[in-house]
Amino acid sequence: MVEAEAVDLADGSPAHTAWHLLRDQPGIGWVTAGKLLARKRPRLVPVYDQVVRCVLGHPKSFWLDLHAALRSDKWALHHELTALRQAAELPETVSVLRICDVVLWMHHRTDHEQRNCTGT
Repeated sequence: MVEAEAVDLADGSPAHTAWHLLRDQPGIGWVTAGKLLARKRPRLVPVYDQVVRCVLGHPKSFWLDLHAALRSDKWALHHELTALRQAAELPETVSVLRICDVVLWMHHRTDHEQRNCTGT
């Protein structure tokens, strides 16, 4: 995602169109559509589900906001997530976006477990 251009994630992009096509299928909601795309393109599409939404709220465009965050300050967040992957001794096949997802889940669990947050 960090190497992609914003246009690759914006409304009307192939990724955005694919998400809508999946989501519009019977039995496939916004979470499943997003997770299918994240599985297919783990370096381009991040996971955005009820838990991530609980942590980050409802940004206008999660993909574009995360893209901007990963690229800001000379890719500081991207480098920090890469360092976490290395510290955990995970292979490079584990994408930075997956590391981000795990960090958000761990943060959610720690911060919300006592409040019985349902992740919605």
